Amino acid sequence: MGNRYLKISTLGSQGPRQGNGQPPASGLTRLQVRHEGVFQVETFHRMLTLERRRAERSRKPFVLMLIDAQAVIEPGNGAPFVERFTSAVCDAARETDLVGWYKENAILAVIFTEVSLDGKHPITEVLESKVGKVLKDRLGSKLVSSLAVTTHLFPESWDKDSPDRVADIKLYPDLSRRVSKKRLPTIVKRGIDIVGGGLLLIVLSPLFAAIALAIKLASKGPVIFEQERMGQFGKSFKCLKFRTMYTNNDPKIHREYVQSFIAGKTENGPRNNAEPVVYKITNDPRVTPIGRLLRKTSLDEFPQLWNVLRGEMSLVGPRPPVRYEFEVYDVWHRRRVLEVKPGITGLWQVSGRSRTCFDDMVRLDLRYSQSWSLWLDVKILLATPLAIVEGDGAH
Repeated sequence: MGNRYLKISTLGSQGPRQGNGQPPASGLTRLQVRHEGVFQVETFHRMLTLERRRAERSRKPFVLMLIDAQAVIEPGNGAPFVERFTSAVCDAARETDLVGWYKENAILAVIFTEVSLDGKHPITEVLESKVGKVLKDRLGSKLVSSLAVTTHLFPESWDKDSPDRVADIKLYPDLSRRVSKKRLPTIVKRGIDIVGGGLLLIVLSPLFAAIALAIKLASKGPVIFEQERMGQFGKSFKCLKFRTMYTNNDPKIHREYVQSFIAGKTENGPRNNAEPVVYKITNDPRVTPIGRLLRKTSLDEFPQLWNVLRGEMSLVGPRPPVRYEFEVYDVWHRRRVLEVKPGITGLWQVSGRSRTCFDDMVRLDLRYSQSWSLWLDVKILLATPLAIVEGDGAH
């Protein structure tokens, strides 16, 4: 605990950035900074990212409060009001909380660190009441009624019945900044997805026709299997695959296996250190004979080129999870469905595929999202055919 406060004090001693990008005069303490000013946008966003990372590991939640004053701040009263406003918010926050601009001179934010969820009332309501009282005392009820206050709890509670958006985007301003910094490469990546996906669909259409015929002759049922998957920020979509299983099978066997695997409880028979447990079930009785071949060569994934054209997936990115996988994710695992659009192939697939433990798979996905570049995509795409031919870890 001592180290945590030491880090905060060190950050605070640098003070908020001034308009020229330079820190204020040295010698300001953490407490003085909170009362004389607030952290500027870039610094505050960085601190919010660090607080998320800390909460992911410590499992101690925090609350982000956003106070939108755009309806109140006017050219004539801007500076005096902002000074009173920021002073009131700083006084309402604890010494260990972090105050800064979420949006410059428009939305002020407070990170209430390490909050408790054990009280009689929701912590978000308690904090809103506390801050609201201080603001009314300092600014008056009329001005406060024009402020828009929202609270955002991290980690987010996930509604299993909600079809979309498990992530609260307000907690991830750094992702938007990352996209804006790589706007041109992102546009090029989308262009590659459209051109590459379209060409592959055309060139491989004879192979797809042969696969469809083989599936029809091997077992009853549709050629294409649709499965609900989670895309970026948890948005649901129908992921397409060539059907590799008999129809009317019970998904319970896979759900229980995957959830145990993610929790690190799955054993796959006798093994040594050179033979890690695999992510997929081996000798799955639900899989048809032609389905085993399609899975071994990853040909069952190729209908997802249509998902790529529709913008739901990319050629390169993390694999999209099914919902019952996400239900047992650790908090830090969730980042793999937040930081980048899912893909057909990725760093995990060309680095061992199913023969890596789940935590290592997530680390590879996060490494990809954090170091993404067009050149990295090209290298992964070039390495994918060899991974398919070798079939190591595919089942």
